[in-house]
Amino acid sequence: MDQGADVHEGGNDGRHRGEADASPSGVDQEFLALERELTVFLRRARANQGEMARAVHPDLESAAYGLLVRLDECGRQRATELAAYIGVGKATMSRQLRALEELGLVAREPDPADGRAWLVHLTDEGRTRVQRVREARRARYVSKLAHWDRREVAELARLLHQLNSGMEK
Repeated sequence: MDQGADVHEGGNDGRHRGEADASPSGVDQEFLALERELTVFLRRARANQGEMARAVHPDLESAAYGLLVRLDECGRQRATELAAYIGVGKATMSRQLRALEELGLVAREPDPADGRAWLVHLTDEGRTRVQRVREARRARYVSKLAHWDRREVAELARLLHQLNSGMEK
């Protein structure tokens, strides 16, 4: 038998290739493997987010880093849009934005479309710091995945996008 062949191929256990391998609890092994790998990935991502937040500013909360990235990518936004994107309430968003303002990383300005609302944006200092940290992170990805084929990297990005899009629904 070929070293890379599936041991289930040919019906060694009475099943055919492609059939789901269910655990005693009825959960497919593929989904158990996905859960395990995502758990490891998310644990590392949370740790990295804390490191990146501290690299932007030593007093920056880990959770606020995502707000800065969103503002870097999308530009000016209302606090309510940011809260909806991040998945937090208005009070939590207000507290985080106040802290970011005190650190000099974001500023607010009146929304020209609605005088009652405010738009939040990165300050020049905030943009410089966030972009420096993001560039360092991308360089780390390039280094860690240098042995990967670029098509594999593109496929991973595509699949993660598909996963993220599906989770929003």
